[in-house]
Amino acid sequence: MKLKKTAEEIILASKSEVRKKILDKNNIKSIVVPSRVDEDQAKESLLAAGADPLSISKNLAELKSIKVSKSYPDKIVLGADSVISLNNELINKPSSREEAFEILKRLNNSKHYLISSVCFSKNGAMIWNFTDKSELKMKNLSTMEIKEYLSKIQTDTLLAYGVYQIEAGGLTLFESVKGDRNSIMGLPISKIKEYLGSLK
Repeated sequence: MKLKKTAEEIILASKSEVRKKILDKNNIKSIVVPSRVDEDQAKESLLAAGADPLSISKNLAELKSIKVSKSYPDKIVLGADSVISLNNELINKPSSREEAFEILKRLNNSKHYLISSVCFSKNGAMIWNFTDKSELKMKNLSTMEIKEYLSKIQTDTLLAYGVYQIEAGGLTLFESVKGDRNSIMGLPISKIKEYLGSLK
């Protein structure tokens, strides 16, 4: 059953077109206000404090959501963050095509986790959060197959969204995917709908 249009528009603190599309598809009205949080700096601080990938994902979603909500009184703001965890080590977004190739080589023929966290904030305080964890097992691909896959992805997309896009042919890289497709794409929408429904 689809959620009725929310009477109140929420703010999406993310420039991800995929996340915006998921909200639109589920009849959740939203406006986009990118958080402009320095993710690299935040990750460095969290890693220095001994945080694991799951904690980093949760903290970043909260940081983005709270930052934007301080500028929009009484508005509900949705922050989101997704990270890759390989053997409990954080795998960052690539900074170049060469780095993307090296990351895919590391993920090749192995199991890793994609952690997706979301957070709602209002008036500068968190009011709800949720984290989902999906398990992905990458096929044993040849160097040529990895290069061929990367050649199909534009550089700006690769650097902004990570080494693979499930919604854009990325599924072909995997032997098995255990988890919610929307969560893997960046938003555990069923939980978001549940929470918004509870506010009525």
